[in-house]
Amino acid sequence: MVAIVRILIRRIVLLVPLMLGIILFVFVVMRFSDSDPASAYFQGANPTEQQLHDFRERNGLLDPFPVRYLDFVGDLVRGDMGVSALTRAPVVDQVTTALPLTMQLTFLGLGIAVVLALLGGVTAAIYRDRFPDQLIRVVSLTGVAAPGFWLALLMIQYLAVDLGWFPTSGYINPADSFTGWLKTMTLPALALSLPVAAQLTRIVRTAVVEELDRDYVRTAIGSGLPPVVVVGRNVLRNALMNPLTVLGLRVGYLLGGAVVIETIFNLPGMGKLMIDAVKNGDPAVVQGGVLTIAFGFVVVNLVIDILYLLVNPRLRSAEA
Repeated sequence: MVAIVRILIRRIVLLVPLMLGIILFVFVVMRFSDSDPASAYFQGANPTEQQLHDFRERNGLLDPFPVRYLDFVGDLVRGDMGVSALTRAPVVDQVTTALPLTMQLTFLGLGIAVVLALLGGVTAAIYRDRFPDQLIRVVSLTGVAAPGFWLALLMIQYLAVDLGWFPTSGYINPADSFTGWLKTMTLPALALSLPVAAQLTRIVRTAVVEELDRDYVRTAIGSGLPPVVVVGRNVLRNALMNPLTVLGLRVGYLLGGAVVIETIFNLPGMGKLMIDAVKNGDPAVVQGGVLTIAFGFVVVNLVIDILYLLVNPRLRSAEA
């Protein structure tokens, strides 16, 4: 446990320059964009040049670039992401309202992807080169090639419009109705998770096949242990290290894909928030949304690293 805490502290310290770099990248990109915070603030009011100048001076927009960057980092540390030019509301309030739905969609999609990948990958490995394996490989290849937004449109057409099993759009809070929440989230979560599940299935299959060919597996089965026990107790634990690493990278896809999926299903999450901000010319909200998604990706990968350390004792001893 001491070794894990020491490694965890080291990883968190290393995240500081990474996050500063992410903030710098987003800050620079937003400065070179056509969005002008002053013009956005006075949108539709026909401000004079003097009013624009006063606004920029009052908000530090005329300060040197390093000063503005340090002020921006300081504001983020205090939890201040700025103020929306359209609603005049703090960006952090809008983010905290939209983020829970995006996290619900992301982790629901992650759970579906993991379950499907484990079932498909282990089954394909056990029935290697036989019909179940061949069928799963064809399905997984199709899933890898199918974009999430295309799957979303197909699901809306056939499962929502034609069959009427699910609503085409909208969101119901789980506190109001868990069944209604599940109905509104099932299609978006499936559209988001199926491409990831297809990729992970292929990786799990390869890892399990390699583990099944090891000598200790043949010895254990030859000594009389049931294959189910050997696979469940030993093979899966050793085989899932590589898929677990890939899973951390796929979470970034899920977070980014959630932006598109939310827009298609009209879900009031981070995706809709940022798309509306882009259309309405609200740079503070766009900036806050992008940073939130980026930080979420970093934090989730830190959690995946911790899980990897828990699963792999050799890595703990190597880094300690």
